[in-house]
Amino acid sequence: MTGSADDGPDWQPHIRSKDKRRKLANRFKDSKDPFRIVIVRDMWLTGFDAPCLHTMYADKPMQGHGLMQAIARVNRVFRDKPGGLVVDYLGLADQLKRALAIYTESGGQGNPTCDTHQAIALMLEKHGIACDLLHGFNWDKWTSGQPTERLALIPAGQEIILEQEDGKKRFVQVVTELCRAFALWAANDEATEIRDDVSFFQALQSALNKESTNNRESPEQIDAAIRQLVSKAITTEGQVIDVFTAAGLKQPDIGILDDRFLAEVRGLKHKNVAAELLEKLLRDEIKLRSKRNFVQTQLFSEKLKKTLNAYHNRAISTMEVIEELIKLAKEVQESGNRSGLTPDEWAFYDALAANGSAKQAMGDAKLKVIAAELITKVRQSVTIDWTLRESARAKIKVMVKRILNKYGYPPDLQEEAVKTVLMQAELLCAEWV
Repeated sequence: MTGSADDGPDWQPHIRSKDKRRKLANRFKDSKDPFRIVIVRDMWLTGFDAPCLHTMYADKPMQGHGLMQAIARVNRVFRDKPGGLVVDYLGLADQLKRALAIYTESGGQGNPTCDTHQAIALMLEKHGIACDLLHGFNWDKWTSGQPTERLALIPAGQEIILEQEDGKKRFVQVVTELCRAFALWAANDEATEIRDDVSFFQALQSALNKESTNNRESPEQIDAAIRQLVSKAITTEGQVIDVFTAAGLKQPDIGILDDRFLAEVRGLKHKNVAAELLEKLLRDEIKLRSKRNFVQTQLFSEKLKKTLNAYHNRAISTMEVIEELIKLAKEVQESGNRSGLTPDEWAFYDALAANGSAKQAMGDAKLKVIAAELITKVRQSVTIDWTLRESARAKIKVMVKRILNKYGYPPDLQEEAVKTVLMQAELLCAEWV
């Protein structure tokens, strides 16, 4: 609030300078900030844009342009928020109609408000479709069961969805649409009746959709956390539950793709969930390697894509895709357990050996020597902006060709090898410079 030195001592803590009011406004626009409620009169109207705001309680007479400006505080679409909610304590409906007429006559476009009955009907329609996709599955324990019983519903529900053709895509889409409608009418009686269903659908959607994360939570979980899949939506008594627990697996203490863990995945009750889990783990592992090894990333990405295409086209069964993914996981695991060279030197070795005929012609030992020299010379040559400057790139390209010629790398394969080596160097240069 604004004020002056003449205001009493009780008011002084609330009277802020222009700079302090600006900082408060910036905090209020931040969806992650705990500052969530503000009482305003004439402030924050013109030019105030905070898309995350969703509810306005109106207890002040307003009309025309002032009323439209006030509503504009909360009417922006933001992430899953489809619109804003105005709680009217005064009966502003007539004034709003006049304001909307002026808005339309002035060239305003779009539909500033929506029909209540139509919106609720849409919400109930989407709820019905989501229920149909889970036909025959009972999720009553989601609200009445113990934490372990609630958690067990997630992989079981996933299995029902994943068994259907395009089930994951259809379920995720309809729950997204349901949540948008529900967000607008959450206080409505019809919405209250389906609130628990929506909560379960959101948790199931999150488990189906969730990408892995690289957040490290504790020293004991370092290796696992690199590839951990955490479903932020599945909570029990305030505790976040990871999807390994939901799937019935113990979180591994070492490499997530070790033989013991893969054996546990193979034995999971819900086979479609096991396949999804393996797919996400492998995608995450390949993504992690993409920062270090260009050739390995290309190779494993192509193998994963080929396997998943066969699965999605029903060319192989769920059990067969699990076996194929476990086989690929072991390949990925073994590729990281090579000795004799540093990980960076192996990355350059893979770039040189990408062409099988070059490896056959030169032999393994010679390619290792070339890789070791390449990484030393390239490391000495890179600069902060070398990937942007053509002259610097040309210099490194010439240097790579000289080293290949020095060791007798097949001339007809050099051009492709140089390209691959430069791509590999670009991956690693961020850590060097």
